[in-house]
Amino acid sequence: MSTAVPDHVLRELGRTEGDADSLGLLVRDQDTRRLVLLRAVLDAAEAAPATVCPPALLDRLREDWALLETAERADRSAVRTVLFHPLAGPWAQRLLGGLTTDIPAGPDLRADLAHLTALAVAAAVRAGVGFDVRLGPRGRLLPLPTLGAVRVDTGPVELAFLAGELTVRPAGGPALTVRAQQDGTTSSADPRWLPVAMLPAVLPGASPVALDDLDPYRTLGSGLEEHGLSGDTQIDDWERKAWIESWSGVERLLRMGGEHRLAEASVLLRCMVPLGPPPGSGPTGRSAAHCSGTRREAFGAVLSSKPATSAYFASTLVHELQHTKLAALATMVPLHREGAAERYFAPWRADPRPFDGLLQGAYSHVALADFWQRFALHTHRSAHRDLAWAEHARCREQVGAVLPVLAGSAALTPEGRTLVNEMISVYHRLDDSPPPPGHLARAQAYVSTAKVIWQQRNGSRRQ
Repeated sequence: MSTAVPDHVLRELGRTEGDADSLGLLVRDQDTRRLVLLRAVLDAAEAAPATVCPPALLDRLREDWALLETAERADRSAVRTVLFHPLAGPWAQRLLGGLTTDIPAGPDLRADLAHLTALAVAAAVRAGVGFDVRLGPRGRLLPLPTLGAVRVDTGPVELAFLAGELTVRPAGGPALTVRAQQDGTTSSADPRWLPVAMLPAVLPGASPVALDDLDPYRTLGSGLEEHGLSGDTQIDDWERKAWIESWSGVERLLRMGGEHRLAEASVLLRCMVPLGPPPGSGPTGRSAAHCSGTRREAFGAVLSSKPATSAYFASTLVHELQHTKLAALATMVPLHREGAAERYFAPWRADPRPFDGLLQGAYSHVALADFWQRFALHTHRSAHRDLAWAEHARCREQVGAVLPVLAGSAALTPEGRTLVNEMISVYHRLDDSPPPPGHLARAQAYVSTAKVIWQQRNGSRRQ
């Protein structure tokens, strides 16, 4: 499904920018694709043989779908908050894959099908639609996407909603009551209810950002470990406060990096997924070590260990939201016709990268170079300025090492060529305010050393 992208939008995005209208184009396309994916799930279930989707499960799916339709008639926006939640994407992709095979329904597919009940329940709560359903937990948690989760010892659990109150009756335990507010937040006096934590909106009028450490699909099937990232984690009260403290300075620092950085965070970012401490950083996760990533099927989610400072939190958003933007753009229009062979040198990775990975990395790093340069030019604290120049110089040199490969590629489509040309214009604009010579020399040595090590490890692969 290819969609035309106006030239001015393509150029804005190529400069790693984009106003609310341009970014909104990406959002609307992704949301439309999510609705198409959900419809494909329903159609696949209807067409699946009884061994894959037994009649009882199909009947349950139809009931869940009917509840979603009833809730949408009551409050379409509330329902779409749930359906467009980033982590519903990995679930829908996984379920569609399970329904379109000949493998008989096993525990995983049954759990994936049951998650539609949880989504329908969450949507109905948000829309204020009453229901009475039965749902089994996953492990010792019964998650309700975007709302929270119930700690349970065993299942199944009876859920009933009426007049703003969700009554939860676990098997073998006392009932608890959860109050649903009009803004979608929840509260309960019972400690068994774990609400999804919310980070304040980046800008007035924007939506708060979920700090989601409860959704069962937040990293499932992501292969994070293959990319040097840690797995997901549930955060305690101390960690939650630390996240909120770091977040409190993000708006000011993003603004320092340019109004377009605020725009992309307020329009694109829907949830943060906490990751555990980076591999090798120790068990507490209170060091400066950090890891982050995105999932193409989870548009609007940034997965991250807790950044050590607000400045690194802001730079993490700049970095990862470029991947979000470019991945969304690439679903609308092809940017290159290069294969998936891993053969290119990228100074930010020790392993050979495919062309698409090279483009993605250069795109995010040129945005980081721009962000850190603006930070260095505007901060009043010398220690912050020194750090920012060091980060800027490193990112700038890394981009400079790969731009010739991208620019010289015959595999770029016309749209990809426009994008890379705009990236080159940003790279050259950075020369207007060069970093101090010491930082530049160290960054050049860093990239040169990285290339030598890469050549020793990978021999004659393309560079």
